[in-house]
Amino acid sequence: MDLTRAVVERAAGEYEAVQPMYTVEQEHVEMLPETFRSGEYGWRDAEWVVQWHYRRFLGAYPNRDRRAAEGEYDENEFEDVLDAVAGAVDAEDTAARLGALTALSGVDVPVASAFLLFLSPERYVVVDEWTWGVLHEAGELDDPYPAPPDVEAYLAFDAACTRLRERFDVDAWTLYRALWVLGGEA
Repeated sequence: MDLTRAVVERAAGEYEAVQPMYTVEQEHVEMLPETFRSGEYGWRDAEWVVQWHYRRFLGAYPNRDRRAAEGEYDENEFEDVLDAVAGAVDAEDTAARLGALTALSGVDVPVASAFLLFLSPERYVVVDEWTWGVLHEAGELDDPYPAPPDVEAYLAFDAACTRLRERFDVDAWTLYRALWVLGGEA
């Protein structure tokens, strides 16, 4: 696959038509960064990110696995969630942000990357098998998807996304939407 600016713009433009959650996602992209930075949010705001991570695949993620992962997250105390998100907001780099978030029960690197997307949608792309697969197929990542990716793998993914964002002059939210559409086509 050849990733070009035209391909990214086309695929990102198709996202709204193929992702029924688009409207609520867009609302959260606009609302959550400041909400999380201020620390003035409720349990459901943070829980929504975890649920979104699994449910955006519209049934392609096994229900039993999704429920188990969401249930594990639900074991966290709200104060721990507040501390983890604040730690991610205040962290100096991506690895430290991921470390703060993965300290939570039920938050692995892919779920933490979903939090990063909603903390900074202009900067971070959520990692999953689809987004990684597109970058791998395009030659932007050498290795196939590591299930699940660790911090080091996410840093390689993030570096590839940063190169593409700069090359195509797009934000991470646009790149994510394009990669998700292209990954769904694969």
